[in-house]
Order: sequence, then C-alpha cells, then structure tokens
Amino acid sequence: MGNPRFTIARRELGSLRKEKTIVLALAIQLFVAAFSSFLVVGLVSLYDPGAGTYQVDVAVTGGEDANDLLRAVSSESGLTARPYASTDAAMTAFEERQVDAVVEASTGPDGRVQLVAIAPDSGVETTAVVVRLRDALRALERTERSQRSEFLTTNPLPVPPATESSPYFSFTYTVLVPLLLFLPVFIAGSLVVDSLTEEVARGTLELLRVAPVSFSAVVDGKLLAAGGLAPIQAVAWMLLLQLNGTGIDNITWLFGMVTGLTAVVVTLGATVAITAPDRRIAQLLYSLGVLLVFAGTSLLPLNPANTAARLALGTAGLDAYLAVIGLVVVGLVSLLGLRVVVDGADPNELG
Repeated sequence: MGNPRFTIARRELGSLRKEKTIVLALAIQLFVAAFSSFLVVGLVSLYDPGAGTYQVDVAVTGGEDANDLLRAVSSESGLTARPYASTDAAMTAFEERQVDAVVEASTGPDGRVQLVAIAPDSGVETTAVVVRLRDALRALERTERSQRSEFLTTNPLPVPPATESSPYFSFTYTVLVPLLLFLPVFIAGSLVVDSLTEEVARGTLELLRVAPVSFSAVVDGKLLAAGGLAPIQAVAWMLLLQLNGTGIDNITWLFGMVTGLTAVVVTLGATVAITAPDRRIAQLLYSLGVLLVFAGTSLLPLNPANTAARLALGTAGLDAYLAVIGLVVVGLVSLLGLRVVVDGADPNELG
C-alpha cells in the first residue's frame, strides 16, 4: 500500500470531476485565459467606458466664452465639438438626437468660467458620454489653470501631470492577471472546507477508528489535492496568456507567490472546517476569513495584487521578491500551525 496521503489526494481529484460548479469555474477561467486577446476588448469597456471607439457628438454653446471649451472638446479623442449659436438651438439638436450631449459655457460676475453639461439620463451610452466629457473638462481645467495662474491671489496646489496609458494594458495586468492567479486559490480553500465538512456530514470520519489511516493523513491528502491544483492552474493560465500575445515575466516567482498564498488559504479552510464542522457555518467563516486576509494585505505597501502585476510586467524590484519569499514563509508557518490543530482534534468527536 502506498502513502495514504497520495491515495486520498487522487480520490479527491477524481471526485472533482463530479462537481459541476468547480468544473464550470475552471472552464470559465480557461475560456478567459485562452481567449483573453478577444475578451479584453469587451471587458475594458466595462472597466473603463471611455476606452472604446464610441464617438460622442457634443453641442457647445456660449459664444466667445466657449472658445476654450471648443478647443478642449475638439482635442479629446472620441469627441466631436459642434458649435451652436444659442442654448435653445443646442437643446433642440439634443432632443432630436443630432448630438449626444450639450455643454454651455458662460463667465460669471467673478470672472470664473461656469459650465453646464447635459447628458442622456438613461441608456447604455450615458456612461460613455459622461466619461468622455469628464476627460475633456479636465483638459480644459488644466489649460485654464495654467493660463490664469498669474492672476490668482493665492497659489493653488500644482495639478498632477497628465499621464497617457493604454486602458487595455492596465486592465490586463491590474485586473486580469490577478484574477486568474488568485481565483484558483479561493476555490482551493473552498474545496478543502467542503471536503472535510462533507466527511463529517456523511459520518465517514468514524471509519478512522478501524481504518489504517490517521486523521492527519486525511487532512494532508485533501490539502494536497486542492492546494496542489491551484498553483498549477495559475501557471497554466499565465502560459495561455503568453500564447495570446500577453507578455508574462517571472512565472517561477508567480508560481511561488500563488503557492504561498494557497498554503495560507487552504490552511484557513481546513482550520475552519475542523473547528466548525457544519458546512454552512464553515463556508461563512471561511469567506469572512478570506475577506479579512485580503483586506489586511491590501493595506500593505506591496499587496499581492500589486506584486503579481509587477512580477508579470517584469518591473518588480527587490521588495517584490522579498514579499514573495515572505508569503511563502507565512504559508509554511500556517501549515505548521494547522498540524497543531489537527493533532489536537478528535475525529470521533467531529463525526
């Protein structure tokens, strides 16, 4: 007879094929990674509505007060400025859907430029129109501040320099890559919770009294199956992204980071399942625990999502590599702590 831990792990992996929810989750991840170059275009439109090719026609009115506004709108990609002699004419064009938005400029008694923007109040186009107008008005604000700074009685805070970056690039490395790396980790922890609590619910842990398998071997086998699958999945998704033309660097370090995080999460899941063997309560506690873990790590200067993005981009510094090493160490400590919990648990009381 071989090592019972590997026997239990093989049984757990075999049973995953019967879990439709898990299979569906894996299929969705595979689809996203395999067709990322096509999906990213549609996903970016949700992530950044102003990144698409939607053209917005803007009616600009206000006479001489609108000259700077006309230049700002015309210079913005995706916007077309149409001057109108009066606000009534602009509103008529808006109501007849000849234009998508109306912006009226006027100068107040204090010499400040006042703008009134009118956009559709409903519909899919509303978000795209508002985002495009926001960018144009930001450009106008920068221009006005630079031209009128010498007339101000107080020195305002300097405006941050404008940056130009592709939303597709930022979405890929700040959203898509962390999603594909960390989603298998969450699933792995949930699998451990379900697997252990199911053993308790079925009463199969009572067989440990006569079976030549220790409780620690059962827990190790389940951790090995769920925890070993997550890093392999994560690396597979990164390789698929590479095949789709997305550059992914430091795959070995990404594998180490996911492995360390998986050790922490599956340890949390196993501890919750052992201390609270009711399935619904265990899943609730596990979900809350995972939220607390990631909420806590998000406060760190170099959180897992930021580390993953920098590693994948190839811009990671020494601090990112130290963060990965630290995460692996925390994972090992978590596994040692779980050993104490397992040794102190009585499987007969759980069952």
